[in-house]
Amino acid sequence: MKKIVLFVVLASILSCKTEPKVAESKIKEDVAFLADDKLEGRQTGTDGEKKAAKYLIKRYKEIGLDPKGTKGYLQPFSFKPKTDPHKEVEFTTNADSTITGNNVIGYINNGAKSTIVIGAHYDHLGFGGEGSLFRGEEKAVHNGADDNASGVAVMLNLASRLKVKNDTAKVKDNNNYLFMAFSGEEMGLLGSNYFSKNPTIDAASINYMINMDMVGRMKADSTLAVYGTGTSPLFKQTLKANNEKFKLIENESGVGPSDHTSFYLIDIPVLHFFTGQHEDYHRPGDDSEKLNYEGMRLISDYIYSVITDLDDNGELAFRKTKNESEETPRFKVGLGVVPDYLFDGKGMRIDGTREDTPAFNAGLQKGDVVVKLGDSTVTDMMSYMRALSVFDKGDEADITVKRKEKTIETKVNF
Repeated sequence: MKKIVLFVVLASILSCKTEPKVAESKIKEDVAFLADDKLEGRQTGTDGEKKAAKYLIKRYKEIGLDPKGTKGYLQPFSFKPKTDPHKEVEFTTNADSTITGNNVIGYINNGAKSTIVIGAHYDHLGFGGEGSLFRGEEKAVHNGADDNASGVAVMLNLASRLKVKNDTAKVKDNNNYLFMAFSGEEMGLLGSNYFSKNPTIDAASINYMINMDMVGRMKADSTLAVYGTGTSPLFKQTLKANNEKFKLIENESGVGPSDHTSFYLIDIPVLHFFTGQHEDYHRPGDDSEKLNYEGMRLISDYIYSVITDLDDNGELAFRKTKNESEETPRFKVGLGVVPDYLFDGKGMRIDGTREDTPAFNAGLQKGDVVVKLGDSTVTDMMSYMRALSVFDKGDEADITVKRKEKTIETKVNF
């Protein structure tokens, strides 16, 4: 009987040893925590953001990431809120009138000479404030499930997968991995800006940077925007070679309204992933139940494949790109629409309208494609902005839109 018991125990031990380690997928759970009302919108420096940072530290420890901040996993930074929107933020150690944010940084050390940074911002708008598009009278929590609990959840998923891969592989990857949850993005890319000036690793060792911001609302046509494709010669062919699921919308520029910009500006190749804006953007309706979790898993698979494919290519060459933001026309009025930035047809497709705006009052609808505004033909987002830039408040303009098979001509009053 003792022999039988011993045999069973040994068999159990051996089966445990041979069973392969598998990375856990907690994408939905991570979003649910970060986008919960209890965190009150994770505004930089608030108790809600601090709770989110504690949660991220717990997850980093579960995954097995080493701390790589200046205080364990944290990299705190203090700054004075901007009074002039055209001035750069002032980072300071003076406690008077300052806000303190915390980047949360974990590390996989493979003993390699180069490191890949994988990041996503975890702060959001709190109860709204200046960045909110909500026009309700009562304050409301802006949970930011898509913006950007989604990006953080995919980042954590990649961290788990890469840690398991490198723990179990006979040969480790040729890169180390630095995972960063940025604070202060909504206030002007502050956390990534601070890290770029005060890196916790040798900045010269950073091979490239991957950023995920709003990757939770993949549409039915599986469109995925990837920015920064021109910042290294290998990016385009690698993205194409590993793509089986997505309709890719590529943009070469390394400059954009998210944290990858801070790395591009210190000459690091960048890729930024984005599934598009929507009617809940910067509003209280951006909640966890509205996310496309299968789409997020597919994006994680895709980025994992891209990272794996690039691993044996050594240090990637950096290439400057045209800064499209410098060419953006300035305008004094707006239609009051959410543009569909993933639309690759002719014109500017409307992804949503807001009440009591020129577009809403003119009867424009979600899905309409603006093809003419005033005397200007609209072929894309840039031509739409150029057309808009000539109008002043109080002007009336002719507008032509395509609505399915119909062409509709009407007028808008700015």
